[in-house]
This record gives sequence, C-alpha cells and structure tokens, in this order.
Amino acid sequence: MDYEHQYHVGATWDELRKGTLHSDELSQKIEVATPPPFPGGMENIWSPEHFFVAAVNSCLMTTFLAIAEHSKLEFKSFHCNARGKLERVDGKYMMSTIELHPVVEIMHESDREKAERILDKSEAACLISNSIKSSVHMHPVIALASELN
Repeated sequence: MDYEHQYHVGATWDELRKGTLHSDELSQKIEVATPPPFPGGMENIWSPEHFFVAAVNSCLMTTFLAIAEHSKLEFKSFHCNARGKLERVDGKYMMSTIELHPVVEIMHESDREKAERILDKSEAACLISNSIKSSVHMHPVIALASELN
C-alpha cells in the first residue's frame, strides 16, 4: 500500500453564508454554512466546525474498526459522542479541545482488556488527531451487552 494519498474536495459558494462541498471521488454533495454563533450563521446546516469534530470522531471509529478486525475482537456495538470546544486563543479562534466518549459493547467479559487496548491503540493511531494541534481526550466505556440493556 502506498503511504501517500490525496483527497480532493471542492467548495462552491451558493448564497449568503452557505455553499456546497463536492468531490469528483464521491457521489454525495454536502451543504456547508457558517454556524449560528457567528454573524450570518445558519441553523441546521453542517459547518466547518462540525466537520472538524466529525473528522476526529469518525477517524477514531474507523481506526478502532480496523484494529478490532485485525485483533479479532468480537463486539456488539461501537458508539462515540464527541464535543469540540471553540475558543479564542492568542486573539484567534481555534478548536482547542475535542472530547471523545466512545462506548464499546462487548459480548464477553474476557474481552474487556482487549477492547481497552484496542481503543488506546486507536486513539494513538488516529491520523486526524495526529494531524491537528487541538488537544484530544478520550473517555472510553467498555460494557458487557448485558450491562447496557
């Protein structure tokens, strides 16, 4: 596998503070806008800030899935909520912190330590987290299926 990949994304302004993201590599287009806390911000439309947090969250998930598959971890479900904190630092806005709250539902108690190791490896290997200067903190929960019902 090559260790250099390129991803192409275009952004086209539509109106006001809203546009469309597109890629020749993908069939879906995504509407994007300035978020509501900013002047001209729009409700109910994904913003760059949402995408930033989503990139970290989805990278953790896909990295976990790859490592879990390679490690032959059987699990019932994976879910992760993420929260990004946007603030002014040295006079500039930045996403200073991202909190990840993954929950892995395992089938057998004997898999608990394995699931914890895989989550730790996933956090360390997440290429998006490794590419940003925001502080990323993970607060995992590993639970037996019977504990979540």
